[in-house]
Amino acid sequence: MKRHFRIWRGDSSGGEIRDFQVEVNEGEVVLDAIHRLQATEAPDLACRWNCKAGKCGSCSMEINGKPRLGCMTRMSTFEENETVTITPLRTFPVIRDLVTDVSFNYEKARETPAFAPPQGVKPGDYRMKQVDVERSQEFRKCIECFLCQNTCHVVRDHEENKKAFSGPRFFIRAAELDMHPLDDRTDRKEYAQASQGLGYCNITKCCTEVCPEHIKITDNAIIPMKERVVDRRYDPLVRLGRKIFRRDQLDGSTGNGSNSNGSNSNGSNGRSMAPSTSEGATGVAAGLGKSGAPLPNAPALNPDGRLDVAELLAEHPGGPSPFGDDQEFPLRKITYNHPETDKD
Repeated sequence: MKRHFRIWRGDSSGGEIRDFQVEVNEGEVVLDAIHRLQATEAPDLACRWNCKAGKCGSCSMEINGKPRLGCMTRMSTFEENETVTITPLRTFPVIRDLVTDVSFNYEKARETPAFAPPQGVKPGDYRMKQVDVERSQEFRKCIECFLCQNTCHVVRDHEENKKAFSGPRFFIRAAELDMHPLDDRTDRKEYAQASQGLGYCNITKCCTEVCPEHIKITDNAIIPMKERVVDRRYDPLVRLGRKIFRRDQLDGSTGNGSNSNGSNSNGSNGRSMAPSTSEGATGVAAGLGKSGAPLPNAPALNPDGRLDVAELLAEHPGGPSPFGDDQEFPLRKITYNHPETDKD
């Protein structure tokens, strides 16, 4: 039977969605309909494809607004009278028709540090336990269809973020190497935070929803990476220690920043991927502000270990309302109540 298709035709200079009536047989997929359209009515229709088995990731497109593989989307999933609209991936520049320029992903792949084999171990001598193999096996199923990259709103809706954001496909690559027991780098998660834009991700799980290999990108890769980064970056005790001590003292290293085996204090054998932010014995660590003046002393604590509580009372809320109330700023009147000595 014939089915109604709407397919985007055009190139980088512009285009439009055109209507087609295509014969569809039982058991066929969207890519079959595209091939029949190329053979009968639109021989110049551009579309990438290769294996037609959901393993190469070439036929990525948006079908009825959702990023999918053309070879894995069966026509039986649509109603008989439903129009099937096919458009190119929205996040990447259009080359022609359904073909987009995905070179952004290969640039990010080159920027991602490769596997670093352990020092002194020959390739034939690598040994891993099966549990370590299974731990990151899920992430190796990625076929690089870039559907997750396309649906991620960080770059889909904000072109300016592409320079600083690698995307979910390369977050799972970082997670895979971070879990690898033979990878010699120890700062994968710090690099993901500093150079891959891990902090941009707000875990909406849209990448997981469109993955044709059903990789739990958010739950098993991005969230654990974020948790490990937060543990080091935002732990209050660690932050206080970094202000008081030098990094090499925190890591138990010698004064020159290297340990007895010659590797750096971060354990990466001199190949740290993230720049050092330690101020050594100067600046904050020495009790000085940015201008070189001593930092102000903290207020004294009460015998119970708590600070006095002061109150600022205002007649009006602190700022104009975004909904148009006639509040004024600065505030008309502020009353300062000093903490009472017998106050709880």
